[in-house]
Amino acid sequence: MINLLQPDSSYYVVSETAAGKPQPVAKRAFDITVSLLVAVFILSWFIPLLGLLIRLESRGPVLFVQLRSGRNGRPFPCLKFRTMKYQRNASFKQATHNDMRITRIGRILRKTNLDELPQVLNVIAGHMSIVGPRPHPIPLDVQYMPLIPEYKHRFAVKPGITGLAQSKGLRGETSELNQMRHRVRYDIWYTKYTSLPLDVKICWWTVEKMVKGDKNAR
Repeated sequence: MINLLQPDSSYYVVSETAAGKPQPVAKRAFDITVSLLVAVFILSWFIPLLGLLIRLESRGPVLFVQLRSGRNGRPFPCLKFRTMKYQRNASFKQATHNDMRITRIGRILRKTNLDELPQVLNVIAGHMSIVGPRPHPIPLDVQYMPLIPEYKHRFAVKPGITGLAQSKGLRGETSELNQMRHRVRYDIWYTKYTSLPLDVKICWWTVEKMVKGDKNAR
């Protein structure tokens, strides 16, 4: 059984990554400030309200917890609002267009990125940042790491609730190798040129996507 709070090192998908960059104090301060504001003023009432809607439509937990790879490949329990019908011990399968597993409320949450909001708790815990390469499910890391040599460099910084690739519309199913290659190029560019002004811009672009809706959301 996997201990999601202290995952065993055997779940690491990489044994060697690019040298992790120390997180600037300003970026951590930005992460904590934004996360606390969201947790206090939004999650405090949004979780009970949304939890009721999720439970009314389908049985199962309100939150979906999945093991994902963080900085330096270290696994952590990634939190999301549950958007699919609950299946105990279900095997991993990427969401696809018109996926029948997705609930009605789940489709709205995924389209607007609101399903990711609980990850502010991951940020407060130090697993994630507000902005960074999106953490992929471990089966995707295992699938694509041997095929994309620079893939491991994504782990040089903490993963983010949103990222440069996602703010540019690169999200959803990666059914073709080139789709993942394109996404990873954005991730690597971000790890090289990360800065607080860039994070603010990415947050703004992400909010625009949330308001307009993202056609690539699944």
